[in-house]
Amino acid sequence: MNDDAPTQNALQNVIAQAQKADGGSDGLPPVHLWEPDYCGDIGLHIARDGQWYYAGSPIGRKRLVRLFSTILRHDDDGEHYLVTPVEKIRVGVEDAPFVATLMQVTGSGRDQVLRFETNVHDFATAGAEHALRIELDPKDKTPSPYIHIRARLEALISRAVFYDLVALGETVDDQFGVWSENVFFPIAPAADVEAWLEDDA
Repeated sequence: MNDDAPTQNALQNVIAQAQKADGGSDGLPPVHLWEPDYCGDIGLHIARDGQWYYAGSPIGRKRLVRLFSTILRHDDDGEHYLVTPVEKIRVGVEDAPFVATLMQVTGSGRDQVLRFETNVHDFATAGAEHALRIELDPKDKTPSPYIHIRARLEALISRAVFYDLVALGETVDDQFGVWSENVFFPIAPAADVEAWLEDDA
């Protein structure tokens, strides 16, 4: 008897249910409306670089990863789940579930618009509805930048994109940050930003 059969069946069930789910106007299923029974942890994990794993092995099928991303939900308990009308399965997330890998810049100054694309082809324009935020490591003060994608789901901004972001920054009230859609997003004190750039020079 295959001990992995129950988890494999659960995974196949989630895939089948996700494929049947109807997307809304934005192509995303209404996972916020579904409250199925919790079905446990079957070994799904998202690493900090955005790579999805199942039972310790990377999931290489991009269409499958994209499918999973459309039914991912971040609940009040702080956990992430794949949610369908009939199942709810925990997904371990090392950092953020997505990674922002591209940034498009239009305009300048307060009218500047920053539009991000993730590794699973979601898009978010930084502004009142999609905040940028920075967390600093308490030990070495290295930054981890994030952009809100939807419904408590965030993308970690990749290092290359973050340095492009820093290149657009300016200082306002002693805070170094960037503008997007007339919203100023502080990154850090200017001295800290200079130290980051020197460390990576």
